[in-house]
Amino acid sequence: MQVKATARYVRVAPNKVRQVAAHIRGRKVSDAQRVLQLSPKGVAEQLLKTLNSAVANAEHNHDLDADDLFVTAAVIDEGPQLKRFQPRAMGRAYRIRKRTSHITIAVGTDTAASPRGNRRPAARPDAATTAPARDASAGKE
Repeated sequence: MQVKATARYVRVAPNKVRQVAAHIRGRKVSDAQRVLQLSPKGVAEQLLKTLNSAVANAEHNHDLDADDLFVTAAVIDEGPQLKRFQPRAMGRAYRIRKRTSHITIAVGTDTAASPRGNRRPAARPDAATTAPARDASAGKE
């Protein structure tokens, strides 16, 4: 079972939020809270509030124990952009896009719902081992 919480229109660029969200996917809730509390990124506070909201939803609405919960998904979508203009030299104007994010965090009791589990995915096989070997003297003539 998955329980979600969403924070919408957060005034941080989605790429900045995704950097922090990648660290908590698949972790136990207590570990994810600890990671967010110790993170130097400013957006970690907003992610922590959303994670705590998802845990509260699970405890209150679905009678789940917080000690058994995992972060099954942390999805960061783009919100609307605030468009501003910065005056530049010779009468020009540059557009400044102030980006917003929609943060959705899902917690659940099983790690099977998580695409990664608790570890990173296996590395891709080396391209050199999968490519056919070329003759070194073929290019010289």
